[in-house]
Amino acid sequence: MIMHPKLVAPSLALLLALPVSRPVAAQPQAPIQGISNPDLFGKSLEAAAEAVTQYGRWDKPAEVARVHRIGYELAQKTGFTKFPLTFDVIDMAEPNAMALPGGQIFVTRGMLELGVDDDMLANVIGHEIGHVTHEHAIKMQRRATLMNVLGNLMTVGVLVGAERASRNSNSPQAPYDPRYGYDNGSRGDLVQGAAAASLVISELLLRSYSRDSEDEADVEGQQLSAAAGYNPDGAQKLWELMSKRAPQARQYGYWQTHPFAEDRIKAAQIRKSGWTIEKRQSADAYRQRTQGTLASFLERHKPKKENEVEFLKDGVLATWPQSKNADAIRLDRLHHQRDAALAKPLLSRDYGVVIKAYAKEADEVKSLDPKAEILATFASESAELDAKRKELYPKAAEVVAGGIYETPFLVAFLSNFPDAPEVPKVALSLGDAYSRLGNQTDAVKNYMAALEAAPESPEGKRARLGLKNLAPTLKTLAALEQLADQKDDPELQKLSTARLAAVVKSYDTLENGAEYLRRFPESPHVAAVTERLNVLAENLYGEVVLYQGFGDPVKAITRINKIMTNAPLSPAAVKLRERAILPDADPEWGDRTVERPPAPGR
Repeated sequence: MIMHPKLVAPSLALLLALPVSRPVAAQPQAPIQGISNPDLFGKSLEAAAEAVTQYGRWDKPAEVARVHRIGYELAQKTGFTKFPLTFDVIDMAEPNAMALPGGQIFVTRGMLELGVDDDMLANVIGHEIGHVTHEHAIKMQRRATLMNVLGNLMTVGVLVGAERASRNSNSPQAPYDPRYGYDNGSRGDLVQGAAAASLVISELLLRSYSRDSEDEADVEGQQLSAAAGYNPDGAQKLWELMSKRAPQARQYGYWQTHPFAEDRIKAAQIRKSGWTIEKRQSADAYRQRTQGTLASFLERHKPKKENEVEFLKDGVLATWPQSKNADAIRLDRLHHQRDAALAKPLLSRDYGVVIKAYAKEADEVKSLDPKAEILATFASESAELDAKRKELYPKAAEVVAGGIYETPFLVAFLSNFPDAPEVPKVALSLGDAYSRLGNQTDAVKNYMAALEAAPESPEGKRARLGLKNLAPTLKTLAALEQLADQKDDPELQKLSTARLAAVVKSYDTLENGAEYLRRFPESPHVAAVTERLNVLAENLYGEVVLYQGFGDPVKAITRINKIMTNAPLSPAAVKLRERAILPDADPEWGDRTVERPPAPGR
């Protein structure tokens, strides 16, 4: 996955020495994989769950299913039995991929949005599988750092050095001991949550394997692709696509973690004829066995953290979604959502969102098996909820007519009765409420809903006026983009466009810029928003150093988490990662000396 730019490119003579044709032996049935090292698997699981918690999964079921299908078609050809391999699409805009040593493999949204075909995707996933099966994370020169992250990050924490050691001492800062704290007179800060997860991600995405490991993973990716029925030429095609589609992002993503594009295009081209493309085979049986392994680990080890439990459940669903295990998880999650809704006060119960959740699950199951038994349960329970929803309408409409209501009631009304005649009035009232609270994004959203529902009604006209009053003073980038994108009111569009052009260069919170970049990654303002985001992150970094100097770790941690959550690729975030002091490695991994990592690209 990752290679260091200072290392020398591989010898083309060695690559040319590869055999011209080397068929891959067919494997009629892949061995049953287990979990040979539960401790390492658990550490990797913890890191993977934190990554998903921070960045989220990409909500594109068809693309996610494609990653699962190709991933398991390749995985069954490995003969790897130490860990179950799982695949996820993480919601990161940077085109990349990564693998944890316990078998958890991620492809980013940005990689798929490049338009990679199945052959390219197979080579990307195969490369990451190669890192797992060849145990590169354990063998890597800097293995201590990665294993420290996995072994200590979520339980003990990461110390970000205050660089305030005693004037009379040149000794490095002592490790954090949860029993005694810090014991050498210097002040460190415990970085939690988003900052911790970001360090895991950066360790995987922004740090380096050796060049030999990268070459080995490249070869494995092409070989597995051919064995699974995909063209190993996909590796070369990927690099060519990257050169055309993402030349402006060389400091991030695949360019940074996989440098030497020209060398790798040549190497991939030389190797692509070295394997015969086998007939593609279903991975259904392999996926069922993988599901059994994950379900067994979940049952026997019972992780304490909720996000780890949910990550494993997601893995059970993804590996083989047509099973009793999968159905039980689906139903349990729906019941949890239903019970939470029913526990609310009657008029604030959001039946609409729960009914939509049932419909989404039903559609997914139907696409797999139109005659699945659980569909009848979904239909019956959804019908009961819909009946309750309809029973609620007369009373809810009466409350709207009375004109006295709270925000949760308005939110639930719009979800429960999206086609009701009261929608313009309710949306307008909700827009007014959010405007008073300073929630500009939701104010704009609801004013727009009122305007679209009935543009010439009194409510629609008041909503239009509310938007025009908001536009000149709006600070929320995403809200301004919504108004600038609408076509129905040229005057409002002009006001919003002018305001947006000014605010992208002067907004004052990281959250504002991060939300905009997440929601509008193709906007022409992305460069300006990113530049301002980096400035704000740098300002916060200065505050981190200041508060560490004052001995105020709480304020320092707050700012560290803001940087890592909202600007994880900023220069400020890179400096924070470089300053991270990690507790000693687990003796199992050998080398206990942990050096501060060099900056990416150095």
